[in-house]
Amino acid sequence: MGGGHDGADAVRRRRLTFRAWHRGMREVDLLLGRFADASVPGMDEDGLVAFEALLDLPDPEILSWLTGEAPVPPEHDSRFVRQLLAFHG
Repeated sequence: MGGGHDGADAVRRRRLTFRAWHRGMREVDLLLGRFADASVPGMDEDGLVAFEALLDLPDPEILSWLTGEAPVPPEHDSRFVRQLLAFHG
């Protein structure tokens, strides 16, 4: 009876992708939305949790990392953030 879990998982992934595309700052919407479209379907649980946590951060902070304007602070320097940077690198 894993069907219920699969449905909840699909909703979670759709919601995460929607959040990535609808941040508010257009540049960040494009960067995170394209990453979400390409990556969320195959993400494991750790990736989903990491992406959800990233989406709680302010847009200007994320944008500064993606543009190379600011280094990623050690507390956010994770395998997931490096994948995001490599995706746009």
